[in-house]
Amino acid sequence: MPGQQQLQDIDMRDDTPLTGISAYDNEGYNATDEKERVRVLAGATETAASFQFDGEDHTLGNALRYMIMKNPDVEFCGYSIPHPSEDKMNLRIQTYDNVSVYDVLEKGLNDLMEMCDVVMDKFTIAREDFQAAMQQEA
Repeated sequence: MPGQQQLQDIDMRDDTPLTGISAYDNEGYNATDEKERVRVLAGATETAASFQFDGEDHTLGNALRYMIMKNPDVEFCGYSIPHPSEDKMNLRIQTYDNVSVYDVLEKGLNDLMEMCDVVMDKFTIAREDFQAAMQQEA
């Protein structure tokens, strides 16, 4: 239909078999049942592309945009929520020179996961220190 954006599905799964790792996380979430949640929207090139994330909102959008913009090879990164009643988040990335937007997205996601791990570690240490201090007072 004229005026409608065409979606192009691509497979972004890592097909490397995981050994010693359960498909279930700590909360019982089954990762193998998950459908593909990231699509490349029509009109993508190697240095400019829009991605659509299903089931995501401002929480991932703003954090991921921030991490991607820290990359000096990125010219532009922005996100939008097409409509408040839709469970979708669109992310646009444009890079300088011949830098792949797909590599930039993967690096941004990895950097964000690493930052979350650091925050979790620092929180856990602070909580344990607080609990130890509370037990000493009691």
